[in-house]
Amino acid sequence: MKKLVYLVSGGGTNMQAVLDAIDCGEINAESLEIISSNGEAYALERGRKRGIPTKVFAKADFGGSGEDRDAAMLKELKRLNPDYILLVGYLGILSEEIVDTFAGRLINIHPALLPKFGGKGYHGLNVHRAVIAAGERESGATVHYVANDIDTGEIIRQKSIPVLPTDTPETLAKRVLDECEHPLLVSVVKDLCAD
Repeated sequence: MKKLVYLVSGGGTNMQAVLDAIDCGEINAESLEIISSNGEAYALERGRKRGIPTKVFAKADFGGSGEDRDAAMLKELKRLNPDYILLVGYLGILSEEIVDTFAGRLINIHPALLPKFGGKGYHGLNVHRAVIAAGERESGATVHYVANDIDTGEIIRQKSIPVLPTDTPETLAKRVLDECEHPLLVSVVKDLCAD
């Protein structure tokens, strides 16, 4: 059975999709801990309801230093030694040391078809605004390994949907989340945990 750690910053719906798949036996894994960059993230409450340990590593708790925060987080990740670390709505940029230490074990989900609409600033509704503004005919989600440059790691799998003429950034975001991100992430994690 594979051991998972989740890195979160917000609501945690992608994490919830994985947890639900673990609960029903679709994914053969155990959840070790949820680590958040934001003490107010609802993902923490989702974890607490399931009895999963949670920890917060917010920059503010380290005097605003991302370097000190990441050093403490690296220590915690080494202690846990998970098979995979899932970045599920994590908005922080991981240090090179974390990325190098856990190369091949850090998995991110991104709400666009990389390499398009990835990199600094492309998160949340910004991604979907850019997709619509560019006149793209399709969008979707990408699960990829984390590399030291944002959203550039090796792509594991993608899932796409058409962009509708009536789509707004909000409607496209919801459709990508429900129709692409959740099922795509579950399918990838299922396969990773089955080797």
